[in-house]
Amino acid sequence: QVQLVESGGGLVQAGGSLRLSCAASGRTFSSVAMGWFRQAPGKEREFVATISWSGSATYYADSVKGRFTITRDNAKNTVYLQMNSLKPEDTAVYYCAARHDGSISRFSSYYSDWGQGTLVTVSS
Repeated sequence: QVQLVESGGGLVQAGGSLRLSCAASGRTFSSVAMGWFRQAPGKEREFVATISWSGSATYYADSVKGRFTITRDNAKNTVYLQMNSLKPEDTAVYYCAARHDGSISRFSSYYSDWGQGTLVTVSS
């Protein structure tokens, strides 16, 4: 099991940037795939981005492709989500999650460990 804590959320104007961090505890972090998901008020949780255990493979939702970048630093047990050109529709609680299979997936059911979430609010 991996314990996850997100940080970096906040209020930003449209067009601005934020970088989310997800700090993991546990010896297995370097072997797990990581994902970012988000849930807007009144909507279901949706996939944002995922990265393989080595960082060599990434995959993004169409809605964030070209604007968001997922990276990881296995030496620091941390995964990041750099968010640029933010839009009001990006407003949501952002969650990081771990998949012990190690390979990327956009399906939330494939992830076993979740953080508590961090709120991102983008004003117009």
